[in-house]
This record gives sequence, C-alpha cells and structure tokens, in this order.
Amino acid sequence: MTAPHASERLLSTSVLVIGTGGAGLRASIELAERGVQVLAVGKRRKHDAHTTLAAGGINAALGTIDPADSWQQHAADTLRESYFLADPAIVETVARGAAQGIEELERWGMPFAREDDGRISQRFFGAHTYRRTAYAGDYTGLELQRTLMRRAAELRVEIVDTIYITRLLVADGTIFGAYGFDIVDGTPVQILADAVILAAGGHTRIWRHTSSRRDENTGDAFRLAALAGARIRDAELVQFHPSGLLEPDDAAGTLVSEAARGEGGILTNALGERYMERYDPERMELSTRDRVALAGFTEIAEGRGTATGGVYLDVSHLPREQILRQLPRVYRTLIDLQMLDITATKMEIAPTAHYSMGGVWVDPEHHGTGVDGLYAIGEASSGLHGANRLGGNSLIELLVYGRITGEHAADYAGARTDVRRDPAAVEAARDEMRSLLRERGTESARRLQREVRNLMSEHAGVVRTEGGLQEGLRKLASLEERAEHVTAHPDIAGFDDLAHAYDLLGSLLAARATLESALERRETRGAHNRADFPETDPAMQGNFVWSPSEGVVFEPLSPAPDSFRQLAETGADDSVAGKLVE
Repeated sequence: MTAPHASERLLSTSVLVIGTGGAGLRASIELAERGVQVLAVGKRRKHDAHTTLAAGGINAALGTIDPADSWQQHAADTLRESYFLADPAIVETVARGAAQGIEELERWGMPFAREDDGRISQRFFGAHTYRRTAYAGDYTGLELQRTLMRRAAELRVEIVDTIYITRLLVADGTIFGAYGFDIVDGTPVQILADAVILAAGGHTRIWRHTSSRRDENTGDAFRLAALAGARIRDAELVQFHPSGLLEPDDAAGTLVSEAARGEGGILTNALGERYMERYDPERMELSTRDRVALAGFTEIAEGRGTATGGVYLDVSHLPREQILRQLPRVYRTLIDLQMLDITATKMEIAPTAHYSMGGVWVDPEHHGTGVDGLYAIGEASSGLHGANRLGGNSLIELLVYGRITGEHAADYAGARTDVRRDPAAVEAARDEMRSLLRERGTESARRLQREVRNLMSEHAGVVRTEGGLQEGLRKLASLEERAEHVTAHPDIAGFDDLAHAYDLLGSLLAARATLESALERRETRGAHNRADFPETDPAMQGNFVWSPSEGVVFEPLSPAPDSFRQLAETGADDSVAGKLVE
C-alpha cells in the first residue's frame, strides 16, 4: 500500500465513480444493487449536476403513441443523424436497451408525463421517424437526477460531492485508484480502487459562449483519461446550440430552449430580415440544430448581426398566455438574468457550444477505455453521436451504459486477485498539486481560461478553416507555456482557486485535442463545418482519435448491421409538421 502523508486522507473502495450526475449515479446504483462497494465523488453539489439542465426528454422506442416504432428505427435515426460517424455497435446497444432504462426509471418513481389512460406520453423531436421522446415537462433532466438520487439513497450509496480528482493512478497499464483534494478545506485525498468509472462530463466550457455553467465541462475528464493512457475520439465534433444568451457576461451561452422556435418564435438579423429564408426556406426556424446554428453564425460573420455579435429571437408576437404556459422556463430565465420580458421584447442570441459528441474512446461492449480497470460513460465517452447528436439520446445513453458498465466493473473488481500500486504515480500527483500551491508564479488560471475560451471561439467555432486552426494552435502553445507559471491562492472561502488551476489544465489538453483533430478532418460533416472543405468526403467516414503521445490517428468504422443500416440509408422525412425541433 502507498502510505498517505500525515495531511492526506486515504480512502478505499472496490469501485470509484468520478462524477455524480446521471451517468455516475446510474453506474453507482448498478454496483450497489450487485452488493459491490462503491464510492461516487464529484466536484459540484450532487443535486446540481449538469444533468439537471437537460430539458427536452429521453428517447426509447416504447411504441406507446406510435406502435410501429422499433429499436431498429431508433438505431437507424441515430446512425443517420450522426452522419454515419457513430459506432454501430454502441448505437445498437443503446437503442436495444432503451426500453429497459425507462422501465427502471418508472420503477424508481420517475414522474413521466402520461396519457389519460396511463401510458407514458411520447412526443416528436427533430429527425425522429416516430414519437419516442418521453419527458417530464421541460424539466426531464432535473427529474431524472432526483429519481436517481432517491434510488442511490435507498441503496446507501456513498457520495462525496466536494472532491476534485486531479489524476488517475495507474501501474503497469492498470488502474489502482485516483488522487485529488477536498475543495472545501484543501485536504489531499488518495483513493484506492480496483476499478474506476469516469463520468465527469465533456469539454464545452472551453468556448466563450456555452450552455455549460462555470466550473463544469472544462475537459478534466479528457485530461484524466489521456494522462492515464486512454485516447480521445471525435474531439472536433461539438454540437453548437443555435440560441445562447449573450448577456450577462458571466452567464453568456445560457440556453434559450428550442421550444421557443417550436412555439412560433422567429429569427431576425440586425436589419430586421427573417434570415432563415436564405438557409432553409421550407423549414425556416424549425430546421435542424446544426443548420440553424450555421445560419446564425453566418449572419453575424457577414456583418448583419447586432453590435454585440448576435441575432434576435422574437416570441413577442405570440399570445402572452401561450408564452407563460409553454415557455415558463425561458420566461423566468430572461427575467432573472436580464430583467427582460420576452412577451414584449425580443431576445439577443448567438450560437453556443452545447454538447461534446466526442470524448474518451470506449469499447462498445462495456465502455472500457483500453486501460485495464478504467471505464468512461456519459458525455465523457464517445461513439453514439458522431457528427450530430439526435435530440433526447444523451439521457438514455447514460442509463443504458451506466447499467452495463456498472455490471462489468463489478465483475472486473470481483475478479482481481493481484493489485499493484505504484508509489511513483502517487508522488507525481502530489508533486503536481504542491507545485500549483507553492510556486509563486505570475499567471492567473482564471485569466488564462478566458484566453482559451476566446481562442477556441475565434478559431474553432461553428465554422473552421486550416489557417484559423493553425493560428489557434500557435496561440495555444503560448498559453501552455504561460500555464507553467500559474499559482493557486486558496483563501478562507475554500480551494476554488486550485480547482480553477486544474480546470485550466484540462481545458488546455481538450483544446489541443480539438484543434488538432479539427485540422485533420478536412471535410464538412454535421456540426463540423470547414469553409475550405465544404463537401463531405466519403473517405473520412471514420473517427479521428487523439492522444498526447501519438497525436491524431484515423480509424475507419465497421459497417452497421443490415437490421438498421438500410433503414438509416433510406431518406428521412424532413417535414416539421407536428414536430418539435431537436
């Protein structure tokens, strides 16, 4: 055993889960139900995980409204919307396992919306062939988190939501725990574990406008995995939501739900033109997410945006009662953040980084990462979404693979008979933390984080070019050098400053993976728009996989099985009648 220092806390568990959102909780529940000791840790309050922000719904081919729906059609829709970059085996696993995920939530008390006869209600989301999105008002993610928290409490799952994990501990290519600190009192924490499940989110906070809140999705999951020997897949594939707020500055990127357009909201530029007529005259504001985001970006880039770099979304022509009934969350958000009454005044918006469709490379069978004993799930992982995420798929993914990965991690931990722990790995994690706390550097982590976000917004936003990406890499190299002189300054309020320093390190690694991968994907496909390569290249129907040591490697994809490949290749119905946007 690696002896802890006198000031260090030593914890031990069979399986460590990093992240206390929906993915981490579902895996923890599976482990606890199997009688396996599990410890779940997170860096923000468990009741306020990023999962709570998911509004729209959760997908499963239940057939409660459209009996013709099937898991094969769900898989086909997912594969087609991914622009055929999703891993077919992962797609099949999620589509097949979705109904079981909904049944489990029902059993645990999830308050789904229901029809008069008791059936779970399901509605259309964009690009779905049938109505398969179950929901709980416009608070589906919040209710999901509450349901999983209740179940975890029933099982007495140990959850500590004040621990920031800074390094995974690996010996001879096999995981043996993790290292971190308590963000309240700064106590270093060494956690010994036979298996680790990484469920710590994505990297969308590295853009200036993002739907992620401060101090979440900063790329720390990417860094933890990559430094442990895992690889990052599809880092360049980031979904930009069309409508993020521009003000106030500390909440820039906060989402205006696409339900605002679904209810009849219109988009105009600074000249008052309803610009979607130029980009999708048939579907207009009800076009797909990637197309509406690209349209807004183009209007702004070509000088038809507002003085602060946005466009307008207007619902003020709708009846006030309709807005208050159908868009209560949007109404309240604008009042809270801007004291703006959307029933009378239009909103200023811009595209915002919303979801990491890429993440840690995982095996489709159990989401192992290639590092023995290390798994990744949820937005930290990759393989389901490809170049465009199908609305409603993220919540069902974390349920399906939370269960499967929990099962495999339980078996793996139970079968381990020999555990080697490397004192050098622990000491390296200690030294890294000491250097951030002791060195008297001249750089501020917060300031450098802002520069990373500006860099990524300017050079790796909705539209990319080779010259822009190369310039982004040059700027990034300078920031990486400056980051070596960052010092954390804890105070009486806690150790947030140390957390910011580690957030910066995660952001820098995620930015490099994204820029280098985007440079190699010399085509336009889904959410990845290359102005210098505007066409889709069939030769690039595969994944770019990045690691710190090897850089970017292209990996071709296996063909999807006939059971849903032919359905996916059949032209989809693009009509918007009766459908919500994605």
